[in-house]
Amino acid sequence: MIGERIRKLRKQKKLTLAELAGSELTKGMLSLIENNKANPSMESLAYIAKRLEVDVSQLVNEVNVVELREVLNEAEKGYSMNMEDPADKYEKLIQLIEPHIHKLNQGYEAARLLDLYGRSLYREKKDWKNSIDKAAALYEQMNLTQKRASIGLFRSIVHFIRHHYEKALEVLLLERKMIEGRFAYIDPITRLDLDYHEAVFYFAVGSTESAKRVMNDAIAFSKENKTYYLIDDLYRLAAASAQMSEDAELYNYYILKLKQYAEFSEDEGSWLSYHIFTIESLISVKRDYHSALEIIDSYLADAESTLKFKEWFYLEKGKALHGLGEYEEAIRYLDQAGVPPYHHHPFDLSQFYLSNTYKALCYEKLGDSEKALAAAGTAVKQFKAMPDSPYKEFSKKTYDELGGMGG
Repeated sequence: MIGERIRKLRKQKKLTLAELAGSELTKGMLSLIENNKANPSMESLAYIAKRLEVDVSQLVNEVNVVELREVLNEAEKGYSMNMEDPADKYEKLIQLIEPHIHKLNQGYEAARLLDLYGRSLYREKKDWKNSIDKAAALYEQMNLTQKRASIGLFRSIVHFIRHHYEKALEVLLLERKMIEGRFAYIDPITRLDLDYHEAVFYFAVGSTESAKRVMNDAIAFSKENKTYYLIDDLYRLAAASAQMSEDAELYNYYILKLKQYAEFSEDEGSWLSYHIFTIESLISVKRDYHSALEIIDSYLADAESTLKFKEWFYLEKGKALHGLGEYEEAIRYLDQAGVPPYHHHPFDLSQFYLSNTYKALCYEKLGDSEKALAAAGTAVKQFKAMPDSPYKEFSKKTYDELGGMGG
């Protein structure tokens, strides 16, 4: 209602009724207007709008940009919470935005609120597509390439996290074609976002050559434009690719690049990734289990700072302990190496699926053939949907050697 909008804006400006009324309105009349007991004339509305320093349309129109901006600010704060997210985070966002849905027809605030609303509906397993589609259309109207691309990535990632890799790639390629066809200019950040995810998805479906082409083009583009956005992620992806293809020279090259980036950026995540790759190499290639354990234990001693990556250190510690013949202790750590909820790529999943293979090897050494075969069988089943890799082959070989049939 007009009165409510006037009162809200007056309070935001910290004006009293008398101050807003000025010389052309009485305090009593303004009070009646604010309580929707009197309808102001257009002359009065123009006067009030001028004193509030807003456009008349902001008082008349139901869509109040200032109001939507306040809702958006609150929604952004709620959406950006990470480490201590409340269980009802997305339901609260839905409740916050839902009363305004019928107003979200134009402008950035409307587009972003529809975007956040759709993402929250998705998290709550509700119908999200209509809101996301509307947000995408509004972003296109405003020529907001980066925001429109984020919608395309969201639509594809929905399939990726369900491990529907082929569908994820199909959706991304279609979205990218639409975006590049509708926007005359793609900014470097958006291009790198699209390149990175395209390479990730190509690797996920086993199209290694296409993945390498997109990935290498992205790395070259990043260097040429001195745009280091996602460069550490691209180095991680390149190192993982070289690791899976057992290309030691290329693997060492990208590990060095990742280390150099970590030193340059002082980024904790980059250092953690570099050390995890280093640990894996010490265990699987150099068989230097003691050196690997030194690095692992230095992180596990301060588990709070590495909470997000803790499962990786449990996994590698279990593998290192297996290498040292400490089988019972190895199983204890491998049991704690559950797949982190944020991992969905075959590269990452394959590493964690190996935990059952290593448990099988430990049980065999402890003389428990039944548990050994069961653990090995679980690993083979987990690897079934994964692209071919040395890890998948190792898992299958272990199962067969333990007496498994088929797979």
